[in-house]
Amino acid sequence: MALFEESVYLNRLLLNLSFLMTKPTGISTYAFNLFPHLKLLNPTLLVSRNIDNFDCYPVPPNLTPEQGTKGNLSRILWTQLQLPKIYQNLKANLLFSPLPEAPVFSGCRYVVTVHDLIPLRFPRRFSPLTNYSRYLLPLVLSEAQHIICDSESTAKDAISFFHIPERKVTPVLLAYDADRFRFLDLPSRNYFLYIGRHDPYKNILLLIEAFALLPNSDDRELWIAGSFDKRFTPTLKAAAEQLGICDRIKFLEYVPYGELPTIINQAIALVFPSLWEGFGLPVLEAMACGTPVITSNLSSIPEVAGDAAISIDPYNVGEIAEAMHAVAEDAELRSRLRQAGLARAKLFSWEKTGQATAAILQQYL
Repeated sequence: MALFEESVYLNRLLLNLSFLMTKPTGISTYAFNLFPHLKLLNPTLLVSRNIDNFDCYPVPPNLTPEQGTKGNLSRILWTQLQLPKIYQNLKANLLFSPLPEAPVFSGCRYVVTVHDLIPLRFPRRFSPLTNYSRYLLPLVLSEAQHIICDSESTAKDAISFFHIPERKVTPVLLAYDADRFRFLDLPSRNYFLYIGRHDPYKNILLLIEAFALLPNSDDRELWIAGSFDKRFTPTLKAAAEQLGICDRIKFLEYVPYGELPTIINQAIALVFPSLWEGFGLPVLEAMACGTPVITSNLSSIPEVAGDAAISIDPYNVGEIAEAMHAVAEDAELRSRLRQAGLARAKLFSWEKTGQATAAILQQYL
């Protein structure tokens, strides 16, 4: 028994969930769906609230993106100053961080996940995220035992931007919640749907312009689901007003996770013309709902969509509009895309993602 207990301590895995939000999007959605599949590794969760059936270690509740820049900066300071002490006190052997943050120059052994390098591809001069990616992220990745990436595209970016050896990087594709995102056979409604943030690289401005070009579409709407952002949302609303279509564009704000399947199922199509993605979860979730998808031919998105979506050049407003018009007018095309999307989505599962992630972590425990 003593030998077993010693072995447990020597192989103690910490799972950093300090960033989890109460309204999950993006990385929080990834973490919520992933960590249950790491149960066999007996991780200790570093989390602000207790999670049933897991060993949990409490961390401050103010370290998330929900507290804005202050929350993110507080988490970075906590990661560098407090996390090494927790690692030592709990006699940990490995830290897994489902986002690219870990203590540097600390002696902590860790594996991190890199979701994208968009802050470097689309840098903003005074953005804390751009500065983090330029100055601290290279140190984090250079000291990591291993780096998991959401896609082949993101893995190539990590290798290219930071000159990391290929052997140190493994792409592990994400998945979707199959219990939630599924075909519901609901009556369709006359709206196109976008899901995501309002950042410029998401290309919503061009989407609005494309929607304005659609012929005979006075009874159609464009729904934009995603939290209001004072830096970008006013520009989008102003563009809709200038084009004379503000009455046909709905800004839904944040849509609760449980409500997303319904609004996805009833859409004419998900239109996701992003200029760059680390993976593109909304594309996969829409395909799993049997909703036609129109999306970009760049970055990781072809890895997700395959041949099951209409692929467009996101810089070409006419091409986006043409695809939207075709899907809206052609019932046979919608049916083909529905069947292709449902079949494609079956190739992805959080169980596969979790097993692949656990196998990597096991190598370093």
